[in-house]
Amino acid sequence: MSAKVFVGNLSFQTSKEALGELLSQAGQVVDVFLPTDRATQRPRGFAFVEFATEAEAEEAIRRFDGQPLDGRPLRVNAAEDRPAGSRPSMGPSFGSSFAPPPPGKKFKSKGSRRGLRGKKRSL
Repeated sequence: MSAKVFVGNLSFQTSKEALGELLSQAGQVVDVFLPTDRATQRPRGFAFVEFATEAEAEEAIRRFDGQPLDGRPLRVNAAEDRPAGSRPSMGPSFGSSFAPPPPGKKFKSKGSRRGLRGKKRSL
C-alpha cells in the first residue's frame, strides 16, 4: 500500500488547510493535493493526501472513512498509483471529424464546393 490516500465526497467549501488539519490527527501529513476544475476554478470534490508512512495512511483510512466534514461524510481509501503520463483514452476517433469508411465501401472524397462550382463553370 502507498502512503497516499484518496479523500472523496468533499464539500466545495473544504480547504486544503482544514483537510490537512483534520487528517493530521492520524499522522504526519506530507502533502495535500486538492484539484480544481479548469473552467470554474472550484475544487472538484476530492483530494489526495500523502502521509509520512504507510501505517499513518492506514490509520487515516480506518479513522476517517465515513466521518463528517463540512456536513458531508468523507470517503477515505488507498490511492491507486497510476503511471506518469497515462490518462484514460477517449477512443481512436475522439477529436477528429474523419471516420474511416466501413469495410467493403470505397471512400470517395467530396472535394470542396468551390472546386465543384469551378468545374461546372468551365463546362
